[in-house]
Amino acid sequence: MDNIAGKIIGIGGIFFKTSDTENTKKWYNEHLGVKVDDWGAPFVQKKVSNPDEFSFLQWSPMPSHTQYFFNDDQQFMINYRVENIEALINQLIGAGCEILDELQSFDYGKFIHIRDIDGRAIELWEPIDAVFVEMYNGIDKVNFE
Repeated sequence: MDNIAGKIIGIGGIFFKTSDTENTKKWYNEHLGVKVDDWGAPFVQKKVSNPDEFSFLQWSPMPSHTQYFFNDDQQFMINYRVENIEALINQLIGAGCEILDELQSFDYGKFIHIRDIDGRAIELWEPIDAVFVEMYNGIDKVNFE
């Protein structure tokens, strides 16, 4: 398996359904100290491969009626950080994996959604972490330990 051109390199986000996103964020902030923003909460850590750089994980409560999970019964979605997303997509297509949408590119990275072997939708993300460092004007405004 070491000859795979594209692969998962970490967790990029955890998204879960809730009946009230604002109260959920407020509860996590008040009771557990999570610094929240409009999207949930960013968590940052130093990269093991380069301690001068940072990587981000997004924690996001989502409305219970969201279609973002591609399945009404799915209660959560994991976003995986990947490298070489185009190569990974080609590998997945070649292996007959179900691709749920088209590759999307943003200033903070590239995304695509697929189904895993158990039918769960998962999100693959090739991030551009420097955009988040700039967005948060450093790391002091995010959850960092």
